[in-house]
Amino acid sequence: MAEHTTRERWTNWGRSAESHPVRTAHPTSTADVVATVREAVSAGLPVKAIGASHSFTTIGATDGVLLRLDRMTAIVAVDVTTRRVRVQAGISLHDLNPLLRGRGLALPNLGDVDPQSVAGAISTGTHGTGGRLFGISAAVVAVQLVTAAGDVLEIDEHHPWFGAARVTLGALGIVTEVTLQCVPAFLLHAREEPLALPAVMEQLPSLVDDNDHFEFYWFPHTTRTLTKRNNRVPEGTARRPLGRVRRWVDDELLSNTAFEGINRVVARRRSWIPRVNGVAASVLSAREFVDDSFEVFVSSRDVRFREAEFAMPREALPHVLDELAAWFGAGHENISFPIEVRFTAADDVWMSTGHERDNCYVAVHQYWRSDYRAYFAAAQDIFTAHEGRPHWGKLHTLDAGYFAQRYARFDDFVAVRDELDPGRTFGNAYLDRVLG
Repeated sequence: MAEHTTRERWTNWGRSAESHPVRTAHPTSTADVVATVREAVSAGLPVKAIGASHSFTTIGATDGVLLRLDRMTAIVAVDVTTRRVRVQAGISLHDLNPLLRGRGLALPNLGDVDPQSVAGAISTGTHGTGGRLFGISAAVVAVQLVTAAGDVLEIDEHHPWFGAARVTLGALGIVTEVTLQCVPAFLLHAREEPLALPAVMEQLPSLVDDNDHFEFYWFPHTTRTLTKRNNRVPEGTARRPLGRVRRWVDDELLSNTAFEGINRVVARRRSWIPRVNGVAASVLSAREFVDDSFEVFVSSRDVRFREAEFAMPREALPHVLDELAAWFGAGHENISFPIEVRFTAADDVWMSTGHERDNCYVAVHQYWRSDYRAYFAAAQDIFTAHEGRPHWGKLHTLDAGYFAQRYARFDDFVAVRDELDPGRTFGNAYLDRVLG
């Protein structure tokens, strides 16, 4: 049986959400989850599952029973012929990626951090970048789900609810196991270099179309960016990873330790931010290396922040960036964190931000000790004016009325939720707002 602990305070990584569950359970198996859900339903308590607590929203918050999936971390099965791997839902991407590599496999695409659990990543629509590629949920070929009735559902490609089960928002049940369609392990050639924003926008079609993965970071109050191009290399190419010293200087000292110190200072001296951003961008230098895909995709992120990210039609990007620049230029607020821009192809997952649309993604960040609300509200106004769809795990204030207009299968998803969880065992205030 799952181990139970006394009431605790839960908070997420970004310190932007908290709750006080009556009870916390640490299941080790699907059977444990079934037992805990049935106990909670009998007691009239809601249930929510938490992986790494890396969502910035309250999507996983509950004052009922909190299910921590940190002991459901096994690889259940590997089919070497089909390259399909079944895992328990609580395994983190950080732990899964090298285990896949040891079997000669990899996920086709990843985001830029890896602490998330597999269930958390797919349930919130976590994505990476690549003009012809998709978010992580597109690699899901089967989901095991525990319902409010305590039943165990197996939902695969042939099930009528498959489109709903790959991005569930935690609203349909507890995801306990996931089958992933992997690809042969591959190396990426990473090329990172600074480039002026006007040059990026002028070359954008070729940068997106001619690279497997392309993204860039724009430094507010400047016209400077850091671009990242990652491309698969021919079989037989040798790894050329970053040297230990260069990796430590770039990724730990400059991107984390020094960046934390800078943000602590400018949180109190916000007038310094434009100059600091200009200096930070000017010292960036180009680098190239070849490494395992997950070593290239994933970056170290130790500086705590809050984030909002929206998906929009690709053709909207120049207008979105111009409008953000105009907001900065009007002197509303000085922003120290770079703005991240990524791209994915359209998919068929009902509640994916990429549903039936090629997207650009624009992410805005704020240091966790600074108030994000005015900045994120202004950014949201810009994004929604261009049919923006927010990442489900990142901050926004939109509701079901908005999403019903933005998702063609929204009503179908809500209907599945009504059938699987009519009593809202898996509900909370966030889901009440976004699903009605």
